[in-house]
Amino acid sequence: MRFVLVVWFLALQLFALHVTGIDSQVANGKTASITFAKQKGVVYSYVEMGKKKFPIVQVPHDKGSYFSLIPVSYYEKAKPQELFVHYKKDGQKQKTMLYLDVVKGSYAFEEIKVDPGKVNPKSKQVRDRIAKEYNEAMKIYNTVTPKLYISKPFILPLQSKITSDFGKARVYNGSHKGYHSGTDFRAKVGTPIVATNDGKVVFVKDRFYSGGTVIIDHGEGIYSCYFHLSQFKVTKGQMVKRGEVIALSGKSGRVTGPHLHFSARINGIQVDPLQFVTLINTRILKE
Repeated sequence: MRFVLVVWFLALQLFALHVTGIDSQVANGKTASITFAKQKGVVYSYVEMGKKKFPIVQVPHDKGSYFSLIPVSYYEKAKPQELFVHYKKDGQKQKTMLYLDVVKGSYAFEEIKVDPGKVNPKSKQVRDRIAKEYNEAMKIYNTVTPKLYISKPFILPLQSKITSDFGKARVYNGSHKGYHSGTDFRAKVGTPIVATNDGKVVFVKDRFYSGGTVIIDHGEGIYSCYFHLSQFKVTKGQMVKRGEVIALSGKSGRVTGPHLHFSARINGIQVDPLQFVTLINTRILKE
């Protein structure tokens, strides 16, 4: 009886909000979505999960539909999460609670041998550089531009074989542990890399771990990242179009060989880039 009551309660909430689509379950490191229909007297604001807020945005070319992306950290524990949808109804602030079941993702394991100096740097100067670069990047990722630059589906940064998937548990040189924060594509040095969608270039620099790096802001907290590049074809502040060449691939930073590391961030949270691309293309940006 309790299960029936819970389902009945959630159905009422969804109907009251005109929710047209919602993911009830998502794995750690993945992205979920909620879609809403325009409703008279209702102004959507944001979705809250824990201490994070995710904007509710109008679907491009559809004034009657809205969406919110809910990124889940790789380190999030498997358990039901409460989501609070904030909105105004006839000028009055309201919120409705929904549920998202976070489950443990199935990720592989791999051991990698790299330059020891790229695993546990002993130089204070290098450690300071790494800390500075990390803080610089996180400041960018946690900035939500209140504008959506994209209107068409995402494309891949290049057409090539995937050599390492997102989420693999990694051990570097038998000791240092971490996880693979993006998707690696095979790419010999000098391969053209393109922007996966329209946006603004917000970072162009060589970094200790990621080497030649380009970060594109697609608006509303969505960022795509391109690592280990050998040459830049864009500058910071430049607006780019989907498919525009932004760099050439390389083998800079902490690598075992030449390739492109492609990753994505949503409201500061690292997510599986290919799952995100599939989700937003099939649910939100359908042509």
